[in-house]
Amino acid sequence: MRISLCNEVVRALDFAAQCALASGLGYDGLELAPFTLGPEPHRLAAARRTELRRIAADQGLRITGLHWLLVTPDGLSITGRDEGTRARTIDVMRRLIELCADLGGTILVHGSPKQRAIEPGDSKDVALARAAECFAAVAADAGQARITYCIEPLAPAETALINTVAEAALIVEQIGSPALRTMIDTCAAAHSEALPIPELIERWLPTGLIAHIHLNDPNRHAPGQGELSFAPILAALRRQNYAGLCAIEPFVYAPDGPNCAARAIGYVRGLLEALEQR
Repeated sequence: MRISLCNEVVRALDFAAQCALASGLGYDGLELAPFTLGPEPHRLAAARRTELRRIAADQGLRITGLHWLLVTPDGLSITGRDEGTRARTIDVMRRLIELCADLGGTILVHGSPKQRAIEPGDSKDVALARAAECFAAVAADAGQARITYCIEPLAPAETALINTVAEAALIVEQIGSPALRTMIDTCAAAHSEALPIPELIERWLPTGLIAHIHLNDPNRHAPGQGELSFAPILAALRRQNYAGLCAIEPFVYAPDGPNCAARAIGYVRGLLEALEQR
């Protein structure tokens, strides 16, 4: 199990300092939010892509993937009525797949709740069909780039569309591409799933449909900064022989980004060490 830090937690630092901090704290990699790279991250110059990958490697890190994909540029949507908007969004999604591959990453996590909102007057089924068309449109691109594209279930407070692993898995199965998968975000799962998270892991990991994990507390803080116990979650992942990535993704950085990142990795590494000693 490898642990990444979602880089927006420390976005106040320049990229080299982000890498130095993450490496010094014991993270295996950084999972990048594209908006931290600029207003048009999908158009990032080839030289800058090479530079970012080198900076991470110099610190012994990998850029493991991308998440929170559609914050920039403005106006993107996978559910909007306007076909031109959806076509532009698909183009950005394809370019982010290329960006991820160029940076050395292997995972894209498609959360972006505002960019999958159900427009007033539309039904959930209509919005879901449009979203599925967008995911289907980029699946082959992800496969060719050897990228796994994950549909992220999010809590109902964030979006009314795709709130559970089962809902995301249904889209994945309907499209039928090996490059398209889903994932578990522990904050979202705590708010939207009927099963406790360890049982959710036991239910879905064996299906092969889960390709990524986000670790965060239901209170939106980092692991260890709330009431959710992560020991049973990590134990369930270990029982299922999960050998993928777990990315730490808090939304509230207490007391600040660097200290939040430090506390989170110490907590998670400590739990993993305790499991190894059993």
